[in-house]
Amino acid sequence: MDKLKKVLSGQDEGNSDGTGILERANQASTLAWGTRMKGFVVCFVLGIVSSILGSCLLWVPRVGLAVFAVLYSVGNLSALASTMFLIGPCRQLKTMFAKERALATVIMGVCLVLTLCAAFWWKNNGLALLFCVLQFLAFAWYGLSYIPFARDGVMKLCSMCF
Repeated sequence: MDKLKKVLSGQDEGNSDGTGILERANQASTLAWGTRMKGFVVCFVLGIVSSILGSCLLWVPRVGLAVFAVLYSVGNLSALASTMFLIGPCRQLKTMFAKERALATVIMGVCLVLTLCAAFWWKNNGLALLFCVLQFLAFAWYGLSYIPFARDGVMKLCSMCF
């Protein structure tokens, strides 16, 4: 903790190994494995509970779809953020925008923003629901990119069905 305080206050002048201030701050603030797992589980469970709660509140008259859109989007963000506890935020962002995941990441982010716009700004329930479905599909495609040959298997299965 002392090292983190020195790095953040600018008092740490011992840069003999050639690392930059961000790298040294990252090294000084690393979490223990147990803390990382707890953060992952809490964020992931909050994401799942938020998405399920949003699905349950979908059928509430007049406000159900807007509440669903918000809770579903928050659930997706929380589930996505949970993996940052495991591998760190910088590495998470690098893997999210890697060549094989960049399109799914961008589509997921755009659909998330459009879901909230459709629910609150445009007040179009049909569009909000459509963007939630697209958000789900993009998140699933993003998740499949971490499993070797999973996308190929899904594409082959879809080509056999259609």
